[in-house]
Amino acid sequence: MIEVVCNDRLGKKVRVKCNTDDTIGDLKKLIAAQTGTRWNKIVLKKWYTIFKDHVSLGDCILLSSRPVRTAWQDPVQKEKKYINEIHDGMNLELYYQ
Repeated sequence: MIEVVCNDRLGKKVRVKCNTDDTIGDLKKLIAAQTGTRWNKIVLKKWYTIFKDHVSLGDCILLSSRPVRTAWQDPVQKEKKYINEIHDGMNLELYYQ
């Protein structure tokens, strides 16, 4: 079980406990039960990343790429690094549609 903190920056800060195999849609339903809003009006963001409803919390990944040069100065290639995006104690931004 992980705990996710959602803040709408308007006075509502919600702590929700959920499993990593739950989807973002399930997380929205848990948030809606605590805040009293409809779950389909909730938008979860982290910076500019909007999380879609069908993705599970354990599968949410952020692709971070940075340029890497080889010894022969080949054209710049991108190094791909996958970071587990939603983890225990994570803060998400809560917006309303």
